Amino acid sequence: MTHSASMPLSRRAAINPKPLGAALFLIVLGAWFLAQAVGPNQAALYVVGALLGVSLYHAAFGFTSAWRVFIADGRGAGLRAQMLMLAIGVALFFPALAAGSLFGNPVTGLVSPAGTSVIVGAFIFGIGMQLGGGCASGTLYTVGGGSTRMIVTLVAFIAGSLIGTAHMPFWTSMPQLEPISAVKALGLAPALALNWLVFALIAAITVVVEKRRHGKLVASHTQPAHTSPWLHGPWPLVAGAVALVLLNFATLALSGRPWGVTSAFALWGAKGAALLGVDVGSWTYWSTGKNAAALAAPVWRDVTSVMDIGIVLGAMLAAALAGRYAPVWRIPLRSLVAAIVGGLLLGYGARLAYGCNIGAYFSGIVSGSLHGWLWLVVAFLGNVVGTRLRPLFGLEVERVKPTAC
Repeated sequence: MTHSASMPLSRRAAINPKPLGAALFLIVLGAWFLAQAVGPNQAALYVVGALLGVSLYHAAFGFTSAWRVFIADGRGAGLRAQMLMLAIGVALFFPALAAGSLFGNPVTGLVSPAGTSVIVGAFIFGIGMQLGGGCASGTLYTVGGGSTRMIVTLVAFIAGSLIGTAHMPFWTSMPQLEPISAVKALGLAPALALNWLVFALIAAITVVVEKRRHGKLVASHTQPAHTSPWLHGPWPLVAGAVALVLLNFATLALSGRPWGVTSAFALWGAKGAALLGVDVGSWTYWSTGKNAAALAAPVWRDVTSVMDIGIVLGAMLAAALAGRYAPVWRIPLRSLVAAIVGGLLLGYGARLAYGCNIGAYFSGIVSGSLHGWLWLVVAFLGNVVGTRLRPLFGLEVERVKPTAC
């Protein structure tokens, strides 16, 4: 046994200094540039994005894996953490959205129509989660953490998002309800009570399923051997849930709306296509309103783009602190195909569904939007299909042995 192998983890070199230095430099440089070019709020949102990347990576807060292990193996810790996150979220967001302002600034939720496009989009997004290997936030933080396969998923995600914008006029012409906000429809107190009841019910169902499958609740967190778990990770899932909801609330305070991810992917795809000579500006999606303004403006003026880049760099910083930033460039062919197919489904589905696991599910539900709940149900069904398809592409479906203890 070598000296390094026998050395306690707390005494080993626990960081990757080069990627750590690069991530820190780019975060600081980016914040300085944004403060000069746009303003202090944009710089602050970039830093919030970086903190989201750190939180996602250190807590391994993946929506995709949490749903997969529950579907395949009945383990519900990840889903329960999501319900806690949402329960805290509505407690913070609903009063602010009911008032229409936060700290004296106007705020609005991500409330979108619920209908055909959400059903189709969320279902194929759910399949894409399992084939691509991540959701929207998961794709960004794993790219930042050094996953080369997820770079392929991200590129396909961007392409699928662009294709989705081309087809949006057709999908928005399909039957759908007007945007419905529970806060406005029911009032603040009833909306809070109803949401908390549903979160508790979902968490209770995961407990029942897990105990029936394994005889007890399966431990989801192992205490690290080193002395600085908060600096190097891993964090408990609960800590990740609390961090994400607080940072989403900070996003609401700074930008006037909750956290989103995938609109930036569509924008990046459109700008890339425009550079190649495609007249995307004439497409219905990009020809009017905020989308036309975003296409015409520099990318650093887009809040979602700035935060997404921050997430990648924050995850890179976290991976370097954990000593796990080590990209592997060889990707098995079947896994590569799954990344491409999954990424295309993720991008296309996110556009149809007015968002992803963040913009539609997390931020949609804490905004009181009916479409967020519809997204959750249908995307979960898509994840069931996607989990069944994973072995065809040589992708793992994690299981633990059941016990009667």
